[in-house]
Amino acid sequence: MLGLLKDGFKVKDIRKKIFFTLFILLAFRVGAHITVPGVDARALAKLSENPLFTMMNTVSGSAMENFSLFAMGVSPYITASIVIQLLQMDIVPRFVEWSKQGEVGRRKLNQATRYLTLVLGFIQSIAITAGFNQFSASGFNFVEKPNAMTFITIGIILTAGTMFVTWMGEQITDKGIGNGVSMIIFAGIISRLPSGIKGIYEDYFVNVDKSDIWKSVLFIIALLVSILLIVTFVTYVQQAERKISIQYTKRVAGAPQSSYLPLKVNAAGVIPVIFASSLISTPSAIMQLFASTKGDQQWFKVLSQLFNYSTIPGGIFYTVLIVAFTFFYAFVQVNPEKVAENLQKQGSYIPSVRPGKGTEDYISSLLLRLSTVGSIFLAAVAILPIIAQNVWDLPKSIGLGGTSLLIAIGVALETTKQLEGLLMKRQYTGFIVK
Repeated sequence: MLGLLKDGFKVKDIRKKIFFTLFILLAFRVGAHITVPGVDARALAKLSENPLFTMMNTVSGSAMENFSLFAMGVSPYITASIVIQLLQMDIVPRFVEWSKQGEVGRRKLNQATRYLTLVLGFIQSIAITAGFNQFSASGFNFVEKPNAMTFITIGIILTAGTMFVTWMGEQITDKGIGNGVSMIIFAGIISRLPSGIKGIYEDYFVNVDKSDIWKSVLFIIALLVSILLIVTFVTYVQQAERKISIQYTKRVAGAPQSSYLPLKVNAAGVIPVIFASSLISTPSAIMQLFASTKGDQQWFKVLSQLFNYSTIPGGIFYTVLIVAFTFFYAFVQVNPEKVAENLQKQGSYIPSVRPGKGTEDYISSLLLRLSTVGSIFLAAVAILPIIAQNVWDLPKSIGLGGTSLLIAIGVALETTKQLEGLLMKRQYTGFIVK
């Protein structure tokens, strides 16, 4: 990765993309420290160990802890994207039609996603503000003047922040390096590393008896080994792929007679984990509106358990969401119908498989099997640290450690591949020009 960055800085176009990405991320981190007017972020002190708050803070790119202008992060946009993608599956005819119109249809779908983001962002921001105002720490009033106009004003500010962050993510995707939404969450995760290391040091070396230091040393060694093993395992699975042999019927002078179609074991990447995290945190945030009036009712208690990943029902639901989104997004990324159509247009085929419908069915069945492995892998890495946290009473930050590692490693690998592609393209361009 460092070698790629070094090579990238030597090329003017790539260097501009890298600096542009760093500038946008810097702007996001600055905005993440500007607290919304009319609130006292110190009141969130007692929520710092709350599992829901931790999840929301992760999805927001660590902008929630200061209740900043960007506190909502890209969570409403992710939720809106999920809804729009689901509506394209023969639910809303117009969306289905747009999905088949190429670039023009994609722009229309993106516009619909932005409109839905506005609505979800406004509702979610007011709900979170009202919920935090109820659970604020003693001695502090979270909202200085809790009235309807104040909540609406805060909602407008947070919604504007969400739209601005979404715009920044799109700018990174178009003009920078990596996927913009993932890069913003990645930057938030990385920014928490120093405070996380400091917290572990204080918990296990400063605030313990001298006679128990050896236990702390053993724990740190076990933690480092676990992180190293998880990073190695995640990297291995994320890079793993199934190569499908392809034969060409049209022979061109100098062209190979055979090639292969690579299908990744985890074709969905880390998007399912981000989707599942967002879908867990969004309903929880909206439920805060009803906490004061409906908190004692059974349905509210059941839903509170379901949308809390640290409980058994919530952990199961979180796992199911990751598995479901892995299958869903894998088929979005690798559309078997389009792959079969493209192979047929190129005059190529998979040996012993009929072109057209036969190829589509073959790729679909293979993608199902690969996604089964990928979904188990993602769910295991995300949920095992949560189980370990509850069983051995580990620090709360470890609970989402698996999710954070998945996102960080996945984004780093995807960014590395894009950088490699840009450098390779540059080499071929130079070769052709010469």
